[in-house]
Amino acid sequence: MTAVDPATGPLAQLTPIGLADLTQRAALQTRFDRKYLLPLAELPHLLARLDRTDQVLEIDGRRAFRYESIYFDTADLVSFRLTARRRRRRFKIRTRTYLDSGLCWLEVKTEGIRGGTVKERLPYHPDDSGTLAPGRSFVDGVLDALSAGPTLAFAPTLTTSYLRSTLYLPATASRATIDVALHWEDQRGRRLALPDLAIIETKTGSTASHVDRLLWRQGHRPVAISKYATGLAALDPDLPAGRWRRTLRRHFHAGAGQGTPHPVGVGGDVAAGPGGSRNAYPTPRTV
Repeated sequence: MTAVDPATGPLAQLTPIGLADLTQRAALQTRFDRKYLLPLAELPHLLARLDRTDQVLEIDGRRAFRYESIYFDTADLVSFRLTARRRRRRFKIRTRTYLDSGLCWLEVKTEGIRGGTVKERLPYHPDDSGTLAPGRSFVDGVLDALSAGPTLAFAPTLTTSYLRSTLYLPATASRATIDVALHWEDQRGRRLALPDLAIIETKTGSTASHVDRLLWRQGHRPVAISKYATGLAALDPDLPAGRWRRTLRRHFHAGAGQGTPHPVGVGGDVAAGPGGSRNAYPTPRTV
């Protein structure tokens, strides 16, 4: 993964910032998210043009961190379907484990009044990452405002993992994250990998960051993607593609230029192909 190597690539040139300082300056639990998909090979070109004041999160000498998220949904996938239909009262429930530190959080994400994302979270034990039992009262408390919660039965539905680097952007007191080594696995054992793509997400107030503007100048625009909902739709062709149809065709499905989704086998791995787009996306590898 030399294209975004935090030890020798452009990230190594940035001034580090610690987690406490990053949280204090740009917590952004209520925020506007913009997400971009681009070839991994384009990252050095983008990172080399960052502002000299930008900083990179560093903890114990590390500038890239392994994440694992387990998403919870009902048997009829109410969280997925609310997201697919863009309902105002949509929500996502997940545990997020920082594998390098062993820290874990239970998180509930909801839609804010003005369309931003609101994330509420609770410290969690890593051994409990696959169950909501210890934190169910917290989940129900957040969902009460949506008239959902105690009557719903949740179970683990999808696991995602990736390697993340986080930037602090002082000019807008905002953040940007860079996710690579992207993997998904559902509860039926179907797996998907996108090793040659990166997801860049900017997390700002109402003002776009200079990272957004750099991406716009390179011809990239925000895309509709949810690690949970888009990943689940990619693994299960029977689910509605909805607002992620173009993203699935261009980035997730082999043969996407012909509109033919790559077959997904239970217990097997999928190497998703890029399909036709204005950029040249390399063919991902099977893990």
